[in-house]
Amino acid sequence: MAKLKFKLITPERVLLDSEVDSVSCPTQMGEITVLPHHIPLVANLAAGEMKVVSDSEPRFMAVLGGVVEIRPGNEVIVLADAAEMGHEIDVKRAEEARERAHKIMAEKTLSDEEYAATAAALERSLVRLRLARRRKTKAV
Repeated sequence: MAKLKFKLITPERVLLDSEVDSVSCPTQMGEITVLPHHIPLVANLAAGEMKVVSDSEPRFMAVLGGVVEIRPGNEVIVLADAAEMGHEIDVKRAEEARERAHKIMAEKTLSDEEYAATAAALERSLVRLRLARRRKTKAV
């Protein structure tokens, strides 16, 4: 079976560079799953969980915005604003970020820009926490 050449790149590092069977990622238009021989596509990513399957083993990561490009020749490149592998997530930090965002939204009258930034911070923390819970559930 054909494989995908997959790269997940953030401004800080190359998070993943390997051959995989499939990639599922959250886009602003909904989740897409990419298999070998997918048509070329460029899409904006939404904050969410990305799943990469290689040899029937899924790996999950938090992706916090960016762009996915599906190129001819079974190549998938993700340029993420930020991304973390599931095992890298600091649960305490994510919980603190969630609480800060809830507190700001509850206590202040926010401008549209402040509200959007706080809502985005809340969404990022929730993505991280969902992924951390998935990892914890599978470890049991």
